[in-house]
Amino acid sequence: MASDNRILIGTASWTDATLLKSGKFYPREVKTAEARLRYYSAEFPIVEVDSTYYAMPSVTNAALWAERTPDDFVFNIKVFRLFTQHQTDPKVLPPNVRVMLGESQSRQLYYNDLGAELQDELWRQFHLSLEPLRSAGKLGALLFQFPKWFLPNRGSRVYMEQIRQRLPDHTIALEFRHESWFEGRQRDSILAFERELGFCNVIVDEPQLPGSIPTVWEATLPGLAMVRMHGRNADTWNLKGLKAASDRFNYDYRDEELRDFITPVRHLGEQAENVHMIFNNNMEDQGIRNARTMLRLLSDSP
Repeated sequence: MASDNRILIGTASWTDATLLKSGKFYPREVKTAEARLRYYSAEFPIVEVDSTYYAMPSVTNAALWAERTPDDFVFNIKVFRLFTQHQTDPKVLPPNVRVMLGESQSRQLYYNDLGAELQDELWRQFHLSLEPLRSAGKLGALLFQFPKWFLPNRGSRVYMEQIRQRLPDHTIALEFRHESWFEGRQRDSILAFERELGFCNVIVDEPQLPGSIPTVWEATLPGLAMVRMHGRNADTWNLKGLKAASDRFNYDYRDEELRDFITPVRHLGEQAENVHMIFNNNMEDQGIRNARTMLRLLSDSP
């Protein structure tokens, strides 16, 4: 059986607004960006950076993250929304890319709205932004979380092939949001595709409602298996008009629910060299407490 030190447990973000406002994790004197990251990384070995989904990561921030964390700390990066086929406000694009766009763009953009030159420039900057973490040995996986309209068709597979070509040396994890990826024969087909191209299949825990992704306990990459814990709040999962992601992922896992993950997570550790378990339930300190509990349960169980 793989040692539990290969199972890294942490949260999605260390500065979620409701976490900071609650005052339930950081001591009162821990109030700067540097102090918070140092405090978080003293307790947990890994974090998923959520802010990089909303805007391209910066070289400066990545260098500071690397500087402020222990040598063996790991950052998983949630990839910028434009690269995951989400609609994107041009205002969040890098300044030189906005200039290259020309006339003011008020509408939402999609990746395919950009020409090859702009796409190349965005990927160039993305590569550059990751370099401080990569050179420090602290860059974990790049998480591509696709939208519900990213469907299992030829075009989607071609795009994923392009992602691998753009990022040939990086660990890439794919999270699908439409249930058709795992229906019938499509399930074995996409898992085989991920294995062939060297992608990590993201295993999700979420409310099982019409349209939900099932929890598929399959490791497709020898070096990494990833589990993302979204909570099980069925009442808010598909609710429209929520003001913050924390409203959707508002769920506190009970100890007995977390115990059910011990065996499958350890089994993943037999299939993959490393396992990343990320708690994305982020109302106040839910993710922090649940991650602590999971660490304790793994440590206490034979």
